[in-house]
Amino acid sequence: MKTSTIVRTFFVAFSTVAFLSPGRIASAQPYYLGLTAGDCVKCHASEEKVWQGTKHATHAGKIHASDEGKKIAAAVGGGDPRKNPTCTQCHYSLEQTAAGSPSKLPKAGVSCESCHGAASDWVKIHNDLGGEGVKKETETAEHKKKRIADSIKAGMIRPDQPHDVAANCLNCHNLARALDGATIAKMIEAGHPINPDYELVKYSQGTVRHRFYQNQDKNEEMTQAELARWLITGAAVKLVSAKVNEKKSDNAKYQDAQKKHIASATAVLSAVKSVPEAATLIAAPTEANAQKLIAAIASKDVSGEVKDLLPKDYK
Repeated sequence: MKTSTIVRTFFVAFSTVAFLSPGRIASAQPYYLGLTAGDCVKCHASEEKVWQGTKHATHAGKIHASDEGKKIAAAVGGGDPRKNPTCTQCHYSLEQTAAGSPSKLPKAGVSCESCHGAASDWVKIHNDLGGEGVKKETETAEHKKKRIADSIKAGMIRPDQPHDVAANCLNCHNLARALDGATIAKMIEAGHPINPDYELVKYSQGTVRHRFYQNQDKNEEMTQAELARWLITGAAVKLVSAKVNEKKSDNAKYQDAQKKHIASATAVLSAVKSVPEAATLIAAPTEANAQKLIAAIASKDVSGEVKDLLPKDYK
């Protein structure tokens, strides 16, 4: 994916500006419809089944009832975690009627829109297979190609946009959303975890993998070439993110996590000797240079260079 437009109630404008890619025509403030796997099951039954077995699906029901969740929510404004705007950024699927409108109590935790972006602008495009009565099996190749392109322009995050996937996942897994340093420190001091070992391939190709591209019976595994490209993409995004985030908070645990992210990302990028954009990104870790590297490896098989750095198991 080329950018992330996933947004949460009070920082829509932030994420749109921060991650908007060329060619996107999503409105300035897309909003959440509250779509969950149950809403999408008609066409995505296999994906829904996978989702039901993930922590994304099961953890939300525990957070607001747990002492830990209540303690963290209390540290950043208090109230029910399901209504606390800091907690809802990552832990819940919001349901709004307009951009910036208050959300109802969420129907689910991390679900479809959490990963694919606020759906107000793209869901009708995504669902239109070419007219009344047309099914996935009968949609023309030409219409599908245009539908996918138009959905992306309207803000949908898709798996063929690895940058967007990486940026969106890391936003939550590294406490990298629109949080100021004081809020980050309060969360961590209240017991909120931060994962310095997060890595895109490890976390995307295990229990959450739902690659039913050819049919609904085969959850395809990535090839070694694809895994290598995702490893490098994740490292590129992580390096840029950590360089930005290390300036956010002086909390020791947060600082330590960013240093570990920088070290692990640099190790991956340093191994990619055949693509000069990798060295350029290490020297100047900017969003533009990350995008150039991701574009440079899009059709390359660099698995031989990073095979020893690929995770041995998945989450």
